[in-house]
Amino acid sequence: MGADFLPHGERVGRLRFGLDEKEALLLFHAQNIRYLTGFTGDDAALLVGPDWLTLLVDGRYVTQARDEAAAAEVLEFRNRAEGILTAARQRSLERIRFESPCICVEEHLRLRERLVGIALEPEADLFGALRAVKDAGEIERIRQAARIAAEALAAVRPLIRPGVREAEIALELEYRMRLSGAEQAAFETIVASGPHSALPHARPGKRVIAEGDFVKVDYGAVFEGYHSDETCTFAVGRATDRQREVYRLVREAHDRAIGVIRAGVSCAEVDRAARSFLAAQGLGDHFSHGTGHGVGLEVHEAPRLAVGREERLAAGMVVSVEPGVYLPGLWGVRIEDTVAVTEGGCDILTPTAKDFTLL
Repeated sequence: MGADFLPHGERVGRLRFGLDEKEALLLFHAQNIRYLTGFTGDDAALLVGPDWLTLLVDGRYVTQARDEAAAAEVLEFRNRAEGILTAARQRSLERIRFESPCICVEEHLRLRERLVGIALEPEADLFGALRAVKDAGEIERIRQAARIAAEALAAVRPLIRPGVREAEIALELEYRMRLSGAEQAAFETIVASGPHSALPHARPGKRVIAEGDFVKVDYGAVFEGYHSDETCTFAVGRATDRQREVYRLVREAHDRAIGVIRAGVSCAEVDRAARSFLAAQGLGDHFSHGTGHGVGLEVHEAPRLAVGREERLAAGMVVSVEPGVYLPGLWGVRIEDTVAVTEGGCDILTPTAKDFTLL
């Protein structure tokens, strides 16, 4: 198989650069396989050689694989390790570099037992940099996912009122996203009210929203494999001066971080723009997570906007910006947008306005 195919050929070319005819890369991560071949199944292995691709699937996926991954040879297996051995022998491989974070110890042992005479070398991060920069089509899919999600939230907002349970809102929001064309929710939707909103990753439960609550909604949709990620925090019925003030400060931290994003800026610098501002307001101890992360085929991927991350942003990267302040036992505020990095700044992909809103 040659490498002159679209839309995945250029990606494969970058990954296979430098491979000789006796070695291959062995991939297991479903999203990485989709990124290179277009195959959307959730159980496969992919061998990438210097000028060939072999996609290994069991009988459930053969027809789908041949339809979606036209540039790859499709090999059916009953036992995955045996299938990999068959493909390796067909290509007379002497060395396989495998995607080590994506297999368990037992599978690794099975591979070593069967692939006698073939050197197995772990590779911890084959894709971090490769997938981090998105092409125009990927960015448009993320934008569409964000549009679907935002329209669903707009439809559900009237439900965010006293007397309604958190779980009811989360279920309705996920239903609306699916109804509008999302493949699924990007992750388990967070609807957290009152003291629950002070938990960064609260799960929606039976708590009934009360007047005076902050309600934090962290949600996203998946469109053609690509995720969106957005958080809105609403005040219900009334808000204290302190709630309004903390919201204003989190919004400014969010805006400051977005304001420094551009190609060439380090991930740590973006984080510092939000974190140092909140620390100067006496809220640093209440901002307990990184400022953001990459978004794409997974809702959390490279790069990370966090302390000590000196990687440089590049045009085409898509990242979330999500500072938050969490006051245990009281309430919390998180404001999040997903943006595409450009040479001179960034393009905000999530359309919901982040002004203070009293419902």
